[in-house]
Amino acid sequence: MTKEDQDTSHDESAANGNPPSPEIAGEEEFAFKSAETQPKQVLITDEELRGMQKEMHEYKDKYLRQLAEAENSRKRLQKEKLEISRYAVEHLIIDMLRPLDNLENALGFAQEMSDEVKNWAFGFQMILTQFKDILVQNGVTPFDSVGKPFNPHDHEAIEMIESTDLPAGMIIEESVRGYRMGDRTIRAARVKVAKAPEEQATE
Repeated sequence: MTKEDQDTSHDESAANGNPPSPEIAGEEEFAFKSAETQPKQVLITDEELRGMQKEMHEYKDKYLRQLAEAENSRKRLQKEKLEISRYAVEHLIIDMLRPLDNLENALGFAQEMSDEVKNWAFGFQMILTQFKDILVQNGVTPFDSVGKPFNPHDHEAIEMIESTDLPAGMIIEESVRGYRMGDRTIRAARVKVAKAPEEQATE
C-alpha cells in the first residue's frame, strides 16, 4: 500500500468514525516522539565560546584557592591545638618541679637519720624515681650547669663569686636545677657565677 492509499484510508476511517489502524497510529506516534527527542542545535560565536572558557577557568581558580585556604586553615588549627596542649603540659610539669626539688633535697639528708627514717626515705626515693620516669617519658630532662659558661637562656644568676680557679663567667654552684622539654628550656637553672677578683678586675 502506498502512502497516498494509507492517507486516503486514514481519512476515510476518520470520516466514518472509525479509529485509525494501529500501524498508522504507531507510525505517527513514532514520528512525533522522534521530533520531540531530536536535539536542538545551539549556535554560539567564537567570542561567546572564549568568554565561557574564561569564566570556567576563573571558577576553577577560585575553587582551587578555596581548597588551599581550607587546607591551610585545617593545618593551622591543628598546629594551634598541639601548641595549646603542649603548653598546658609544660606548665603542669613546671608546677611539679618545685615539690620534686623539695622532696629530692629532703631525701638528701636521709642518710644522716635513724634506720627507721632511712626505711621511709627508701620508699619515697622509689616514688621520686617514678616521677622522674614520667618526666622523661614526656621529653623533660634536667641539665647540668656547674663548670659551664653562663648562658642567659639556660641560667639565672643569683650571685657572683670571686674565683681564681675558674675563669670569669663560669658557673661555680647550682642552687636549682634547670630542665628542658625537648630542645626548649622550660625552667632556667639558678646558679652562682664566677667573677675575677677585685685586683685582677682593676688591672
